[in-house]
Amino acid sequence: MYNSHRGMVPPAPSSRLAELIDQIRQEFESQAGRTGEYEHQLTNQMHEMELVRQKVYQLEQAQLELKKTYDAEIARLHRELETRGGPAPPAHGGASAHGAGQPPPPSIGHGPSNIFGGIMAGQGGQGGPGLAPPQDQSQAPPQAGPPHQMPQPPPAVPQPGPLQAPPQPYAAYGGAPPPVNGYAAPPPNPAASPGPGKGRNIRGLPGPNTPQQPAGQYPDPRASPQVARPTPPPPQPPPQHPVANVGNFLADLRPERLGSYQKKEGSDWYAVFNPQVQRALDVDLVHTLQHDSVVCCVRFSLDGKYVATGCNRAAQIFDVATGARVSYLEDASVEKDGDLYIRSVCFSPDGRYLATGAEDKLIRVWDIASRSIKHTFAGHEQDIYSLDYSRTGRHIASGSGDRTVRLWDVDAGQNVLTFSIEDGVTTVAISPDGRYVAAGSLDKSVRVWDASTGLVVERLDGADGHRDSVYSVSFAPNGRDIVSGSLDKSIKLWELPPRAGLTSLSGTGPKGGKCIRTFEGHKDFVLSVALTPDNLWILSGSKDRGVQFWDPRTGNAQLMLQGHKNSVISVAPSPSGNVFATGSGDMRARIWSYEPYRGP
Repeated sequence: MYNSHRGMVPPAPSSRLAELIDQIRQEFESQAGRTGEYEHQLTNQMHEMELVRQKVYQLEQAQLELKKTYDAEIARLHRELETRGGPAPPAHGGASAHGAGQPPPPSIGHGPSNIFGGIMAGQGGQGGPGLAPPQDQSQAPPQAGPPHQMPQPPPAVPQPGPLQAPPQPYAAYGGAPPPVNGYAAPPPNPAASPGPGKGRNIRGLPGPNTPQQPAGQYPDPRASPQVARPTPPPPQPPPQHPVANVGNFLADLRPERLGSYQKKEGSDWYAVFNPQVQRALDVDLVHTLQHDSVVCCVRFSLDGKYVATGCNRAAQIFDVATGARVSYLEDASVEKDGDLYIRSVCFSPDGRYLATGAEDKLIRVWDIASRSIKHTFAGHEQDIYSLDYSRTGRHIASGSGDRTVRLWDVDAGQNVLTFSIEDGVTTVAISPDGRYVAAGSLDKSVRVWDASTGLVVERLDGADGHRDSVYSVSFAPNGRDIVSGSLDKSIKLWELPPRAGLTSLSGTGPKGGKCIRTFEGHKDFVLSVALTPDNLWILSGSKDRGVQFWDPRTGNAQLMLQGHKNSVISVAPSPSGNVFATGSGDMRARIWSYEPYRGP
């Protein structure tokens, strides 16, 4: 009898388990299909984003090219406007020379507060462009006008307009001048500016702000986290632009477009070299001499070992080799109230004495070793703006706002000659041989007197003369030629009639004094000029903050140096050669070297 369960087959696997396995298989296949779709969509989106990125890159490059074209066109229009004699567009708050279509020169009185304060104080209707306070200080001490400055019509505050050039690089150097030296930023607050006499506190019109760096580039439109991006196209080198021929207006050069051999830069200064002429010079900063007020004047001793500066209430003497201050000369008997700016300084030929001319109408001759006053010369009725020592050490010439040039006998301690003219005297110079005294004036003329007779032997003006006040004159080392700088922004080289043993820079011998060359390239008033002792270069300092070297034989500008944050009031080459000094409204004097260029 067989068991009823015996021989039965084990039950089949659970159908439920099979169903679950099938469901998992189906879900996996479904998800795999969706993954493929997602990958396809992601690839399409990445492709679209790449197209957008490339389009933005192309638009950015097109915008940059358009901007460069715009800049070049603005520069061309500025030059064309100047060439045609039209009014210059607003540049940086400075009053321009009084040419065609511009206000006539003001009538300038001869009171104690209305001769030289104008350019840096901008007072009333007689004011000229003001100096900006140093840009790295929150409160600026009172500032003085340059030693050779007179009031001019007040400038207009620069307004933005379609011809305003965009900001440029090199802003750290006090503003590399873009085309027409334009500064689009608003001016800083006015600073107090000194003037003649005590207690004077005249508000000055502000100078230009330093232009700022351009804004950054677009943010990267490709940025998206956790998604790989195609490799962007390699960066394109900037297009090569030919250097524009700006003539002697080196402030119009774009430093970023110049080759390395056409520019040189330091930590807070730079120089550009004229690309249209062979580079012949190299320059470098030697020392920075910080002051507590505007540096009105700089002057070397005859041996070149020392440089003197004039500022508020004191003259200072520095060792050229070390930059150390070796003497501080201040008259303790003068009342402490108000300002008393030293407008001019000059060493005696033996280096023992320093003469200073100031706003109190007095000439002081200091014994440098004892730091005491050896002589005090009184006689001028207005501020003294310029002094020069004769090479014999016997005479000092002085120029004043009282319309006179005076010649003083140092040994006798008296005034021996007085030359009177029709307007204020801004600058004087004695010829190397001591025979002649030259002076520049508000009346746009340069006069030359015979130092022994007091007779006028030359008056350099007329059709070839300056169109505005002459602020600086200097004899060439040959004693035959005179260089002058003016508020008309130009420098002129004059040739006097031939004298035995002297040869002019032009090599010709005219019957009378005449202008043999005019140098134009500064963007604002030319405040100081001088010739190097080898007769090879003319130096000029300007309210455009630049110093330029000029070839007197060709008229070409060799270089422009931007090393101050305010007007370059005074320039002086060392008689020993290869060194020059600058004084500025930025409260600094600087000593520079120059030498023949020997290649990179």
